[in-house]
Order: sequence, then structure tokens, then C-alpha cells
Amino acid sequence: MAQSPNRPWRGVLVATALPLRDDLSIDYDRYAEHCAWLVAGGCDGVVPNGSLGEYQVLTPEERARVVETAVAAIGGDRVMPGVAAYGSAEARRWAEQAGEAGCASVMLLPPNAYRADERSVLAHYAEVARAGLPVVAYNNPIDTKVDLVPELLARLHGEGHIHGVKEFSGDVRRAYRIAELAPELDLLIGADDVLLELAVAGAKGWVAGYPNALPRASAELYRAATAGDLTTALPLYRQLHPLLRWDSRVEFVQAIKLSMDVVGRYGGPVRPPRVPLLPEQEAAVRAATEKAVAAGLA
Repeated sequence: MAQSPNRPWRGVLVATALPLRDDLSIDYDRYAEHCAWLVAGGCDGVVPNGSLGEYQVLTPEERARVVETAVAAIGGDRVMPGVAAYGSAEARRWAEQAGEAGCASVMLLPPNAYRADERSVLAHYAEVARAGLPVVAYNNPIDTKVDLVPELLARLHGEGHIHGVKEFSGDVRRAYRIAELAPELDLLIGADDVLLELAVAGAKGWVAGYPNALPRASAELYRAATAGDLTTALPLYRQLHPLLRWDSRVEFVQAIKLSMDVVGRYGGPVRPPRVPLLPEQEAAVRAATEKAVAAGLA
């Protein structure tokens, strides 16, 4: 399923890795080129300032410029920035900045400065929705300790606060419950290593990690899976899964950046407190990436 002008979060939206120079400053020209390369490779758009984009360690000036760079490179309809922040007022300001930059939608984690209760979650999404852009919720209970369960998602959608959800719980059974409780809420695949399962369950999009390194093969996999073409999708999924599962690991940023380096893109370093992969992790990622390249998937 490709992008829809009314639902620009549909299709393959790449949670972009951010190219950092050796001194850990951002290479904005390289980032603009990366966004354009992803779209040329069959992806529908990008999600800047997600977890993969290391938004937590950017200055406000950097964070704003990353969004503006993506919009200038591929157009605002293709850009859905992450607007997560500890405070609702700050998250709303990031949503307003996205709107001013020309973006058509934003992605928002629940409050994660503490383990928020349902009332806090509802208030947080209501506040950011006031910025006027459609909001896609991001459910990542592993990292945030706040779980947007299907019943809560249905309430957020029913009150008009969200239009879609990036589902990262890993529990593919939720897809069916969400569809029952909120049939108009778009389910987006949130973890690369459950892509096939959620695509078959009716996902309308994929907020994706590994297309940063392998856009064409990843887009082909997504389109085959959502079309129900398992003859194409299943073998490709098996081939890619040794890499896709890194998207659900703590070291996902480092792994994906390394794969980018291996395929001839620029991944580069990460900012602290992230540290480089251990030698055995690096060897595993490198070997899996080289195998994908040898199979013609790069």
C-alpha cells in the first residue's frame, strides 16, 4: 500500500539514521542526499528525529534543522517527524515546528519521563493534537514503560487525538484487537522483525529501520507482504531476517549504521551515551549484511 495524500503516514516511511562526522557534528548535506536516495529506492518517506535518528542527544537547533533538511530534500508530505519530549508543551512545540516546516503529520511517543497513567497519556496526546497536524502514536512499551494497549489506542482515536499507531510491542496478536476496536485507526509496522506478520494482519504502513541500508529489497518485501504475495515475501523475509531482528535490539542504531557502511552508504558514528558495537556484534552484523549484498539485496 503506497502513500495516500490524506494519510501520508501510509507506505514505507524510513526512520532515518543521522549521518554524523568524526567530530559527531551532523552532516546535513549528506542527510539530505540520504532522504532523496531512500525515496529514489522505493520508500515513500522519512521519519526524522525518531529513536534511530538519535533525537534525544540533539540540541533544539539541530533537531529543527534535521526536519527542515528532510522537507527541503523530499517535500513535507513525505516527512513525519518524531516530536517526542518529556513535557507535553515541548512536544506540542515540536509538532508546531513540523507544521511550520511543511510536514503533513507527526509521530508521538507517550509521556516517558515517568510511567504515565492513562489520564496522563490522554492529556499528552490531546495537547499535541492541538498543534493541528495528524498524530501517529508510537507504542514502545519496552523502552518507555508505557503501554498503549488496544483499548487505550481506541480511546485516543475515538477522541480524535491519533490517526495511526506505530506498533513496536512485538505482540502481533494486537493487530486484530486494534482492528476490532478502532477499524479506522491505521496500524503501522513498528519493528522490522515482525513485518510479515503485521503486514498479513492488515498494516497500512511501516516505520522502518533497515531500509536505511537496503531500501529496494525492503520496499519490495513490504509491498509483496501487504499484497498477500507470500510466494515473493516469505523467501525475502527469511533472507533479510538476520538483519531485521537487529531493529529490536538495544544496539539497533549502531547495527543499522554499520550495515549502511558495509553496503557503501555512509553510516558513521553514534553520539554518547551510545557506544560502538562489541567485536562479536560487529562481526555478526557485517556477516549478515555481506550475505545480503551477495544475494543481490543491496
